[in-house]
Amino acid sequence: MTVRIGYAAGAFDLFHVGHLNLLRHAKENCDFLIAGVVSDEMLRDVKGIESVIPTAERAEIVQNIRFVDRVHVETVPDKIDTWKQVHFTHFFKGDDWRGTEKGLRLEREFGEVGVEVVYFPYTAHTSSSLLRRTIDIIHSGAEERILTA
Repeated sequence: MTVRIGYAAGAFDLFHVGHLNLLRHAKENCDFLIAGVVSDEMLRDVKGIESVIPTAERAEIVQNIRFVDRVHVETVPDKIDTWKQVHFTHFFKGDDWRGTEKGLRLEREFGEVGVEVVYFPYTAHTSSSLLRRTIDIIHSGAEERILTA
């Protein structure tokens, strides 16, 4: 019997139900789940965003989710390089990547090393980006009230 080692990566900043759904679905589809937590530096360099919660704290939060067997802090942008470090058999991603240029490239590259890419339904009603925008709106409204008071 082959052990299915799953890998689900994300920033996991402003942890929300979409993150939980990804990890839950991933664990249902593997024997051992590794959660990749993208480092602050990688978020800054690759996505151009600053994390709200520092890497070490995000890793601790994710490590304590019961579906997660191990956390790997991602410090390289290429998922194949991550695979070389971690050696997973299944890569889990939200289905918002399915059929996209990035998704097809991921499938092709992982296919060459025998890793299966598995997509799960993306939780459309919430995301870290949406939470960030909401916090910005609340913050700017609070600043406006202070300035006009």
